[in-house]
Amino acid sequence: MPRYFIEVTYKGTAYAGFQFQKNANTIQSEVEKALEIYFRQPFSLTGSSRTDAGVHALQNFFHFDLPEPELNSEIQRTLYHLNAILPRDIVVKNIYHVQDDAHCRFDAVSREYEYVLYKDKNPFLQDRAYYFPYQLDFDELNRAAELLRSHKEFTSFSKRNTQVNNFICNIEKSEWVFEKGLLTYHVRANRFLRGMVKGLVGTMLRVGTRKISLEQFNAIILSKDCSNADFSVPSHALFLVEVLYK
Repeated sequence: MPRYFIEVTYKGTAYAGFQFQKNANTIQSEVEKALEIYFRQPFSLTGSSRTDAGVHALQNFFHFDLPEPELNSEIQRTLYHLNAILPRDIVVKNIYHVQDDAHCRFDAVSREYEYVLYKDKNPFLQDRAYYFPYQLDFDELNRAAELLRSHKEFTSFSKRNTQVNNFICNIEKSEWVFEKGLLTYHVRANRFLRGMVKGLVGTMLRVGTRKISLEQFNAIILSKDCSNADFSVPSHALFLVEVLYK
């Protein structure tokens, strides 16, 4: 049966997360509903990367199987109708015909996130960036970010009640960038744990405000205890930017 990847972008403010949940509105449930209306058959999507409640995505993927080979010649029309059905804060960007055994989660080689902060009060940023008017040591922030690349074990930055079997992540990119009045943390890895990016950001901000030293930050990583990390930063400033495939 032909398999398709469906590329989506969304503003996560109104949703309980990416993956389907009973008695909660999620990105998956909305996309499945739109597909069912258009194709007049039930759908059960597989997602590439889960995002938590309130988190946004510039790019994320589902895959599905559809016994309609003519879809390849009708993708633009399908996109138009799906986006007409979907709420305004979810957009289907494209649909790709892939190999029958392709898997949008397991075939992804890396994922990249951004977390955005702003220092000067701005009503146009309040729902997509974290208002943080406190003094920060930019150099210390980047030392902490660079330190993460020398580690592989990130139990300290995974929330409890997770279903993963290991906490090994290969972080390829980790840096803070200041541009156009915004301070943004960029991080790319082969995988991320539950709540990991928020835990990294919240704990690094403690380094940047000199509440803890770089040595103490390293000790938190080595402790393998999530109670030592800070997950308190808000979700609305977090974006899944890219899911990369071979």
